[in-house]
Amino acid sequence: MKNYSSIYELDGRVPVAKAIPFGLQHILAMFVANITPIIIVAAASGLSSSQTAKLIQAAMIIAGIGTIIQLYPVWKVGSRLPIVMGISFTFVSILCFIGSQYGYPTAIGAIIVGGIIEGVLGLFARYWRRIITPIVAASVVTAIGFSLLNVGAYSFGGGNGSIDFGSLSNLALGGITLVCCLAFTILAKGQYKQLSVLFGLVVGYVVAIIMGKVDFQEVAVSNLFSLPEILPFKPEFNISAIVSVVLIYLVSATETIGDTSALAEAGLNRDATEKEISGALACDGFISSLSGVFGCMPITSFSQNVGLVAMTKVVNRFTLLMGGIIMILSGLFPPIGAILATLPEPVLGGCTLIMFGTIVVSGLQMIAKCGFNQRNLLIVALSLSIGIGFTQVPDIFRVFPTIIRNVFAENCVAVVFLTAVILNLILPKNMEVEQQEKAQLVKEIE
Repeated sequence: MKNYSSIYELDGRVPVAKAIPFGLQHILAMFVANITPIIIVAAASGLSSSQTAKLIQAAMIIAGIGTIIQLYPVWKVGSRLPIVMGISFTFVSILCFIGSQYGYPTAIGAIIVGGIIEGVLGLFARYWRRIITPIVAASVVTAIGFSLLNVGAYSFGGGNGSIDFGSLSNLALGGITLVCCLAFTILAKGQYKQLSVLFGLVVGYVVAIIMGKVDFQEVAVSNLFSLPEILPFKPEFNISAIVSVVLIYLVSATETIGDTSALAEAGLNRDATEKEISGALACDGFISSLSGVFGCMPITSFSQNVGLVAMTKVVNRFTLLMGGIIMILSGLFPPIGAILATLPEPVLGGCTLIMFGTIVVSGLQMIAKCGFNQRNLLIVALSLSIGIGFTQVPDIFRVFPTIIRNVFAENCVAVVFLTAVILNLILPKNMEVEQQEKAQLVKEIE
């Protein structure tokens, strides 16, 4: 008789029938967010609907491959942690600009080159640890959580830019999903409590069908089986585009470091190791280059799934392997992906509100672990106030060159990271001792 260990163990042995629903839960939590960046950039680049459909197919396959390599590394590429990969929103702004100005092939050339650079830098991540101290990582994780709160709110209301945003039907659908998640968490027994997000998604989806908010037209017209196309766009290399994209890759790397740190802290109750961070970054970079070969955008770790791990504590690699396989199948068999893509935004919003809030809490827990001394408080307070505050008023960056605005103006994580690193380098390590000595001197003078 097989002795299956817990889903809460990284390498626990879990039956396939039990692993599939937990893996599916992770995929449903990020599926729409995985294909949305492609749709936005493709539209800005003037691609046809058939070209966009092929890119969506490639996005699902690449996300599945990237997830599996994160779980089960190839050489030094991959973290061996329960990280789910997906198409990164971080690149949307710069790729929309490059695609509209120079054409989508130029964007692909920059993606391939930038991914190789990030992958190589990732292999030397041990040198990054000198500047990315625990308090810097904690600040970044907290910023990631805060930056996602409005994403959850937009989804809850029906999706950013939707014609019925904030309608009563959308709010009701999001509220039903949220209540179902909470009720399942309270009423379910044992390990099945951790399927609350999947339960909420299923109930919300059924209610959405009844309300007429699900369109199955794309499912009906999709081919039964399709292979992705290699180099659907011949890469073109423009030095300005490459430099711009490489800078965004560094921002994406920051988010990956934060996600990896948060996942290890929240899911495994320990700090991420240098080997894990190095593998996660290398996977981010090299698989992003592979994504470019298939005509797709860069991929990165998905914070939605970090929040799900923090919420459920399910870290088993085999369960997420099932999720990665589902992603690949949804790309090879377009009807599967088309069905998953019909999941309405309010249903996702009802589930992700809790998950994104959990990332904020994980960041606060990391800050507490670092200690509330004056130096740490100054780093966190100033980096968050500048990062979140300035990016809510993007016009404050108007005096800077376009490339700086593209990197920082609407990316609070990048600004928080840069500010925290600078403060960590310039603030004296013994601030607390100096303050105590000054206080003691003042006391003696008095």
